[in-house]
Amino acid sequence: MADLPVREGRLGGLIDQLDTRIIKTLAQIGIPVLRIGLGLVFLWFGFLKFFPDLSPATDLATRTMERLTFGVIAPDVALVILAVWETVIGLGLLSARFLRVTLLLLVVQMAGTLTPLGLFPEETFTTFPVAPTLEGQYIIKNIVLIGAAMVVGATVRGGRLEPMPLCE
Repeated sequence: MADLPVREGRLGGLIDQLDTRIIKTLAQIGIPVLRIGLGLVFLWFGFLKFFPDLSPATDLATRTMERLTFGVIAPDVALVILAVWETVIGLGLLSARFLRVTLLLLVVQMAGTLTPLGLFPEETFTTFPVAPTLEGQYIIKNIVLIGAAMVVGATVRGGRLEPMPLCE
């Protein structure tokens, strides 16, 4: 990748300095902000599932679990399992403890959340596969959560985000 041009003059130098500070700050705080944001989303959505009338995902989530377990897990039990599972993921991300286990739980949960796209296409798309319903959009946005979890996971063994120097 080619070096970025250095701006000439006093104002250009100040802009480069400011830009460098901003990039360094983003590199320092980006991963923790991502982890905390993920944690809040999982904690919030998990907590809502403890109160079935508050979570818009209750019906589709429990029917998915019932179908995936061939009816072994009843919908009311599935809802409690999902509530606890998502809450544990949220708490793990927020506390930054047991991140490997937390991210494993997240991967399994995300695999489950994507399955309604295939199991219930008539409910997740108005026109398969190009026009998702609101439920389908709710599920598809999980791709962003998966990507965020991948970035957080890349730091579990000490990896970090490094700002690229403007010039060498």
